[in-house]
Amino acid sequence: MSMKTIGFIGTGVMGASVVKHLLKAGYELNVYNRTKTKTDALIALGAVWQENPREVAAKSEVVFTMVGYPSDVEETYYGPLGIFSTDVTGKVLVDMTTSTPSLAIKIADTAREKGITSLDAPVSGGDLGAQNGTLTTMVGGDRNSYEQLVPIFEVFSAKVNHQGAAGAGQHTKMANQIMIAGTMTGMTELLVYAEKAGLELAKVLDTVGGGSAANWSLTNYGPRILREDFSPGFFAKHFLKDLKIALDESARMGIALPATERAKELYEKLTEQGFENDGTQALIKLWWPTGKPQD
Repeated sequence: MSMKTIGFIGTGVMGASVVKHLLKAGYELNVYNRTKTKTDALIALGAVWQENPREVAAKSEVVFTMVGYPSDVEETYYGPLGIFSTDVTGKVLVDMTTSTPSLAIKIADTAREKGITSLDAPVSGGDLGAQNGTLTTMVGGDRNSYEQLVPIFEVFSAKVNHQGAAGAGQHTKMANQIMIAGTMTGMTELLVYAEKAGLELAKVLDTVGGGSAANWSLTNYGPRILREDFSPGFFAKHFLKDLKIALDESARMGIALPATERAKELYEKLTEQGFENDGTQALIKLWWPTGKPQD
C-alpha cells in the first residue's frame, strides 16, 4: 500500500491545519466536513471535496476522522453514508477524535471483521500545535498498522507513540486531559489571585512561567487571557466532553478523581453561562465575566 491518498473527515480548528501539513508533504487529500465552507481553503490548496464519509473512504487508502463528539464518530463510521457503508478492503482507519475507549474498541472490532485495521489516535497541543505541526499523538490499535503510518503521523506531530491495543490511545488522552484540567484551573486561579493582590499580571506570568510553576496552559493561555482573546484553540464544550469521559472511565475502574470532578463542575458552569464555544481559557469568565478584571 502506497498510502499516498488520504481521506480526512472533520476539518475544524485542528483538522484543517493537519490537512494543510499533509498537502504540503505531498499527499493527495479527499476531504469532508459537515459545513462545506470549512473546506474551501483546503480545496484551494489542492484537496478534493467529497460529498460524505462514504465517498471519502471509497476514494482513499487511509482515512482519518477528527470530529466533535463520540456520537459524531458513531455516525461517521456506522451511519447510512458512513465509512463502513462502503467496501473498505485494504484500507487503514484512524480516528483522531477524543472519544471513548469503548467506541475505539468497537470500531477496531468492526474493522477486524472486515479484514482491515483501525487506530485510535487522539492528539494534544491545541490549535497552535496543529498549526505548527507539533502535536502529540497517542495511538492505540494494531502495531503493524501504526508502524506503517508513522511517516504520516510525523508530518503533523512532534511526538507520536504507540500506547497499546485498541482504546489505549483514548485512555492516554484521558490521562492528558486530567492533567490539563489541573493546569487550567491553576492558571485561572493564579490570575484571579494575582490581580486581587494588585500585581502586574504580565510580569507575574513571565516570572512564574520561568520557575517550577511553568506549564503549557500558563505559557499559551495566560497571555491570551490578558489580550482578551477567547477564540477556541480548543472549545470549552469539547473539554467538558473530555472530562466527562475521563470521569466515566474512572468510575468504571473504581477510582475517584476529586480535582478532575471539580474542574468538570467549573466547565459545566461556564457552558451554562453561554461560553461553550469559547476556548478553554474562557474559564476566567467565571471570575471576570467580561474577560477582564472588574473595577
